[in-house]
Amino acid sequence: MPEITIGILIIVISLLSYFSNWINWRFLNYKINYFLYYLGTFIHETSHAIACLLTGSKISQYKILVQQPRVVYSNPRLPLIGNLLISIAPMFGGLLFLFLVNKYFLANQFIMPSFIDWKLFLNDFWNLLKQIDITQWQNWIVIFLFLNIGATIGSSWQDLKNVWFIILFLVFIPWPFFTHLGLLAIALILINIIFQVILTVIISVIKYSINRFSIHIFIALL
Repeated sequence: MPEITIGILIIVISLLSYFSNWINWRFLNYKINYFLYYLGTFIHETSHAIACLLTGSKISQYKILVQQPRVVYSNPRLPLIGNLLISIAPMFGGLLFLFLVNKYFLANQFIMPSFIDWKLFLNDFWNLLKQIDITQWQNWIVIFLFLNIGATIGSSWQDLKNVWFIILFLVFIPWPFFTHLGLLAIALILINIIFQVILTVIISVIKYSINRFSIHIFIALL
């Protein structure tokens, strides 16, 4: 069976990130989520900025706490590859951030599966998912961080537009190291989406129950 390619991974990660962010803004648009969103955005945009510095690009704007966070930069000194590295930098930065949190703050609470073969993805995904234990406080930190993982590690549509022609070329190029990182990123975003859906259902049930209870009290008082 053919190997999964760099371009396919970038596209899938971006689509899942977009879907995750849409769930947040459509169903989980609460103030506490704004804080988590800006944390994810800080990591996202800072990853872009670091990649700019590493590829010789000049940064003219670096804005986080605004309605549309962004990094505005000039063309990097590295042609083509520089733009690609800047566009996908949030994936590397986001995964590095989660690695550091898990290793130094949570004392390796989670053991990451190998994610070296897309054909074994479901098995690796389950091995990661079943490590989550909501009775432990460390896991709640991870859950909160996951709620905006899509904003943290996914490339935006503008990022992809900047390098769409390179991504089309990369659709035919496999790379085992990127496969590992890409499948791990996909697994994290999928776990995030699961949490988002569960949280959305719980909030909807609570709202429905409160409304029904209020109606019964109102009728009883008539």
